[in-house]
Amino acid sequence: MQKIIHYSFILISLSACNPTDISVIENKFLDTNELVNTIEKEAFKSQLTSVFGNNTSQIALFVQSGIEQYRVVYDTKDVYGNSIKASGAVMIPTDIKKNLAMGSLHHGTLFNEQDAPSYLKFESETTLATFLASTGIIVGMPDYVGYGESKNTAHPYEHYKGLGEPNADFIRAMVELVKEKNLEWNGVLMLAGYSEGGYAAMATLKWIDEKLANELAVKVSVLGAGAYNKTASFKKLVNEKGSTEINNNRSYIWVLQTYNEIYGLNKPMSYFFKEPYATEVTNKGKLAEITISLNEAISDEFRSDINKGSYAALKAAIADNDIYDWKPKSKIRLFHGTSDEYVPLINSSDAFSAMKAKGVDIEFSPIEGGTHGTSINEYFFGVLLQFTNNKGVSVQ
Repeated sequence: MQKIIHYSFILISLSACNPTDISVIENKFLDTNELVNTIEKEAFKSQLTSVFGNNTSQIALFVQSGIEQYRVVYDTKDVYGNSIKASGAVMIPTDIKKNLAMGSLHHGTLFNEQDAPSYLKFESETTLATFLASTGIIVGMPDYVGYGESKNTAHPYEHYKGLGEPNADFIRAMVELVKEKNLEWNGVLMLAGYSEGGYAAMATLKWIDEKLANELAVKVSVLGAGAYNKTASFKKLVNEKGSTEINNNRSYIWVLQTYNEIYGLNKPMSYFFKEPYATEVTNKGKLAEITISLNEAISDEFRSDINKGSYAALKAAIADNDIYDWKPKSKIRLFHGTSDEYVPLINSSDAFSAMKAKGVDIEFSPIEGGTHGTSINEYFFGVLLQFTNNKGVSVQ
């Protein structure tokens, strides 16, 4: 995931008080904010040349503002309910002051700590967030628990609650930052994300709709290639030949390790994998190098338990992270490559079918022949279109 961004575009008020004030509004989530960079509009257009090359002139037409880049630290909880501090990046337009919408962009799988949004590294997904901010939108990117300020806490990879709750708290911190900066937010909130970011955005949306509906309202979510149907994905991946990419297999290992720990399964890696892969994963964890399809590396026992559902705790752990079959209150726009060997297409097609049947305003754009990497372009332009078309009118 860390390389596919290159393919595409490498495409909130604290009361001012005087000595007689007796009441001061205190932030409940935002802890600190630090202005890291200020980028003038024309300078940002120049930066885009190294990203878009010959397409820069077309993309630069969307740039309407300079940007301030902030690193924020906020209060949230880990997957076990412990209070922790997490971090993220917030990009604020400098030349547009009124009727500002807000977007939360969720990054894909990261193996490198320095790629987390709060490091504000150029030629990463942070560049997309900065570009969207330059069009006149307040854009935030949570690091997720496990990166940045919370880097010493295990990242709850592809875990619904472990992503949904902290990311929703990040948005609450963004709202506090906006108030603190006296910005005019119009109440529009939009979500987006690709790959793990697609899953994270869907998890965040579900958490907001079901836990924070009296506080936040999302207008549109643009989601690309997320693994929303874990149960179906597991069955497909253990039975059918799929990707042989090392990093893709590392992601599958990471999911197994995460669920194994969080749900107290505590199975040795020899339960999940046959030799020599069990030893490789035991020794190297998610950094193991498996160069064959996952279905060829897993143990017969694990495959049987997935197919038969005979291991009740495992079945329940996986199902606890299914977030495809529910009824969002807002618009959903799905993108997924039809030739995606990493995240099976059924995740988006199943979400579309299940949500459409529930009356959700949902559209699905299958990208014919698109792989997980090559589909980024169309997803990105989908985000740009939806964010641009929906940023002006509040749902609140």
